[in-house]
Amino acid sequence: MTQNEIPGWAQGIAHKHAVVTGGSKGLGRAICIALAEAGASVTAVARDAVALEDLAKEYPSIEMWQADVNDPAFGIELSQRRVDIFVNNAGTNHPMPMVDVPVAVLDQMLNLNVRAAYLGAQGAARAMVEGASGGVIINITSQMGHVGSPGRTVYCMTKHALEGLTKAMAVELASHNIRVNSVAPTFIETPMTAPMLAKPEFRSFVDTMIPLGRIGKPEDVAAAVLYLVSPAASMVTGTSLLVDGGWTAQ
Repeated sequence: MTQNEIPGWAQGIAHKHAVVTGGSKGLGRAICIALAEAGASVTAVARDAVALEDLAKEYPSIEMWQADVNDPAFGIELSQRRVDIFVNNAGTNHPMPMVDVPVAVLDQMLNLNVRAAYLGAQGAARAMVEGASGGVIINITSQMGHVGSPGRTVYCMTKHALEGLTKAMAVELASHNIRVNSVAPTFIETPMTAPMLAKPEFRSFVDTMIPLGRIGKPEDVAAAVLYLVSPAASMVTGTSLLVDGGWTAQ
């Protein structure tokens, strides 16, 4: 996409510095590409060096940052960079009945989905406050941050936590001209969801729960992020944009 092909409402994204966690695959990869095509200077953060290398080959303009967002050092280094846009995307899920969830799985999901997300957002906020020019933070949550679902007690808990964090940050950081919103997707075809959606019974359940009758694509989520970080959303903060095909409307 050339600069002339970028929609008028997205023109203000050009030359902004964007950092996307979990940026090498799935949703994060699509978000990185959308931001880069809108003219932003994009940094993709991920642990997987091979996946980052693959992204770099296809989009050499995107900076690769191999890091573990679970490490508090990531948030500290982030706070020392220029950050205009921060997309808090890294996360995980291990669906299973509540009575079967081991402490190790509980801790892993709380650490990545909540603790690391908080520290990343904190680092980005510090960078934006220090830069004194405002910014936008997007927390990638889930429709499961708005409803409940069998086998997803820990995931729902962590995503509800991020929805609350989004609202609290939006109120606290507004005086610094920092907008904070969340994007809450339904099931999207990504490497993380592929094993779940490969099960015919589960796929049928998902299909019946989405009124639009189709699984989402990573580009659907990237488009929502692009809108929320653009000048078109300059009065939007503290809200959650559901990209769920109508799942939560029922």
